[in-house]
Amino acid sequence: MQTRLFRAVGWSSAAVLAVLGVAVFFLVLTPVKDAALPTRNKYGLVFDAGSTHTALYIYRWPADKANGTGIISQVEVCTVSGPGISSYADNATGAGASLKPCLDKAMAIIPVEQQRETPTYLGATAGMRLLREQNSTKAEQVFAEVSKAIAEYPVDFRGAQVLTGNEEGSFGWITVNYLLETLVKFSFAEKWEHARDTEVLGALDLGGASTQITFQPGVTIEDKNTSVFFRLYGTNYSLYTHSYLCYGQTQALKMLLAALHQAFSGLYHNLHFLNLTRGQSLSSVQATIRQFCTSSWEKVQKEFPTEKRDHLRDTCAASSYTLTLLVQGYRFNHTTWLNIHFVRQVANIDVGWTLGYMLNLTNMVPSEIPQRVTGLKRSNWTAATVLLAIMLILIFSLLTVICCQKNPSGYEML
Repeated sequence: MQTRLFRAVGWSSAAVLAVLGVAVFFLVLTPVKDAALPTRNKYGLVFDAGSTHTALYIYRWPADKANGTGIISQVEVCTVSGPGISSYADNATGAGASLKPCLDKAMAIIPVEQQRETPTYLGATAGMRLLREQNSTKAEQVFAEVSKAIAEYPVDFRGAQVLTGNEEGSFGWITVNYLLETLVKFSFAEKWEHARDTEVLGALDLGGASTQITFQPGVTIEDKNTSVFFRLYGTNYSLYTHSYLCYGQTQALKMLLAALHQAFSGLYHNLHFLNLTRGQSLSSVQATIRQFCTSSWEKVQKEFPTEKRDHLRDTCAASSYTLTLLVQGYRFNHTTWLNIHFVRQVANIDVGWTLGYMLNLTNMVPSEIPQRVTGLKRSNWTAATVLLAIMLILIFSLLTVICCQKNPSGYEML
């Protein structure tokens, strides 16, 4: 009787185990879920070799990109010590050496395994344009030395070049509109999409040696020398852009000094220094600049005791030149003046040509298809784990039953 009971328990346990095994089998096989692994980031380096200084911008974007163009963020910016590389015309090796501290900083940020695939560029603007016109041999020597210095680092260096004024202006336009989300925007569907029904903005740039204006006109551009075409985030853009060499702030002040043949105590600072970048009316801006420029040197020094003497000296001329350029040059008036927004950063990212340059270049960087894995839903894993645990308990119980049925000599009792 007892033997039959044990056998019945054994058969019952085996049947339950079979049923549980079939259940686990179906849980493991159906339904499966196709999941994407997290995408890795790519990095890019851009040197902005301006007329007065050089800066290295470190950018990062997801490897799978969005509509063909990377969603780029600024990781870090490193200001190179010393003047712009065009100032090293008689000391070309010094230009290359000046870049190394910032390159060292970049290598500490970018993962070692990704450094050799990091595209690196150096773009020079109006300072090197002027040097190339004045002495092309010295300009080439400077480029050779900065290229040599960058090539010593484990990066994908793609060359140093002089940007045309139109390139500088149009890349700045891309930066401004990207940061203000008029090119691409993160939608409620949790994906990056072209910003529809959003008007793109024009961009004005006043550098040290040149000034640029770029905007999307409502008519066809007849002069091909002032037109540029971009395809960004799946959308085509045809822009008007023009650069005025030697009409940047530094060069304008030099021309003014040359015309006056003397130092000039009425040269002071710029619009931001006078707090004129917060949306004031044109009349208010004009009155503030006029009041500042008619103040005595003693009064100005007393009012700004911590400001550097040369910056304080240049404020009147710099702000007056900016006002003249915008009103008489670009024809802004009392009505359209309020459409101008003076910004240095948007969302903690510097406004300049380098970000637009990298955004445009990522169109040519191959995107990576996200790695995908096939896995179970969390609920399936939980159910399968519980059933497997029950199966193990039943197996252990069944083995116990079998062992209890054995006699001391090791043979089963019949």
